[in-house]
Amino acid sequence: MKKTSKAKNLLKGDFLTYLLVIVVYAVFQFMIANGSLGSLYEGLLVPVCIYVIMALALNLVVGIVGELSLGHAGFMCVGAFSGAIFSKITADMITTDLLRFVLAILVGAVTAAVFGFLIGIPVLRLNGDYLAIVTLAFGEIIKNVMNVIYLGVDEKGLHFSMKDELALNLAEGGKTIVKGPQGIIGTPHNSTFTIGVVLILITLVIVLNLIHSRSGRAIMAIRDNRIAAESIGINITKYKMMAFVISAALAGVAGVLYSHNISSLQAQPQNFGYNMSIMILVYVVLGGIGNMRGSIIAAAILTVLPEMLREFQDYRMLMYAIVLILMMLFNWAPACRRFRERYSLKRIFAKKNTKEAQ
Repeated sequence: MKKTSKAKNLLKGDFLTYLLVIVVYAVFQFMIANGSLGSLYEGLLVPVCIYVIMALALNLVVGIVGELSLGHAGFMCVGAFSGAIFSKITADMITTDLLRFVLAILVGAVTAAVFGFLIGIPVLRLNGDYLAIVTLAFGEIIKNVMNVIYLGVDEKGLHFSMKDELALNLAEGGKTIVKGPQGIIGTPHNSTFTIGVVLILITLVIVLNLIHSRSGRAIMAIRDNRIAAESIGINITKYKMMAFVISAALAGVAGVLYSHNISSLQAQPQNFGYNMSIMILVYVVLGGIGNMRGSIIAAAILTVLPEMLREFQDYRMLMYAIVLILMMLFNWAPACRRFRERYSLKRIFAKKNTKEAQ
C-alpha cells in the first residue's frame, strides 16, 4: 500500500510539473497573439527555455547524483558550436529549416555527450571539492580551446587552424565558419519559444523517467551512501557516468538552442565560462537541490528579473541580491519550511477530505 501511494504521489508530482510548463506556454502564446507582451519580454522567452534546460541538466548531477559540477557551461559551449557548425555547413544541402535544426540539436547533444564521457572518465573517480575543481578546470579548458579555433570550408573540404584566419589558406570562394574569439558569424535563427518548450518537456521526460527508473534508484543509493551501495553490488562508476553523460547531452541541447537564437556568436566563447556555470548552479540551489519543478521556476524568475529591474538602474543588482537572499530563506530556513508544510495545498486538501469523511 505504501509503495502504491508513493508511486501515485510521484506520478502526481510529475504531472503537475508537465502541466506547469504547458499552462505557462499557453498563457504566453495567448499574450503574444493579443500583442499584450512587450518585445523585450518576448525576446526573453527563448533564453528562459535555455536556462531551464541547463538548470534541469545540472540538477541531475547536483541533486540526483549528489556531486558538485562547475563545468556545465563547457558542455553548453561544445553543443552550441558543434550544432552551429553543422547548420552552417549543411545550409545549402538541407533546405528545410526545421529538419536542419533538429539534426543540429542531435549533433550538439551527441558531441556534448562524447565530451561528457571523456571528461567523466577521470573526473568521476573524484569526490566532493576535488570533483568540483576539476570540472571547473575542464569547463575553462573547453572555453579557451574554442576561443582559438579557426575553421573554414572551400571546394577542397574543411580547413582547421589554431593560429589565425589567414592560416586556413582557403581557396577562392571559400568561407570561414569559426573565427576564433569572434565565434560563428551568421548562424541561422531557428530557435523559437515553441521549440524551446518542446525541448523542456523532452528534458523533463528524460530526467524524471531516469529518476524513477531502477538506474535512478541506484544513482540515489550511491548519493545517500556510497559504501553501502558498493557493498550490495551497485557499479558506482557506471551509474554516475550514465547520469553525467545524460546531463552533458542536455546541456549540449541548450547550447544549440542558444547558438541558433542570435544572429552571431561574436566573442561568445567567453560567455560559456565560470560565471555562467555559477549562474546555473544558483538556479539549482534556489529552486531546491533535486527539485526539478523548483529549478524550472527559479531559472525562469531569475532570467527575467534583471530585465524587470532595469528601470531601477542604480539599485538593480542590490534588489536582485535581496531577492536571491529572500528566495534562499524561503526555501531553506526551518521556520519558512514549517510554514510551507503547514499551509501547503496538499495538507489543506487532506484536512478537507478528512472532515468530509467524518
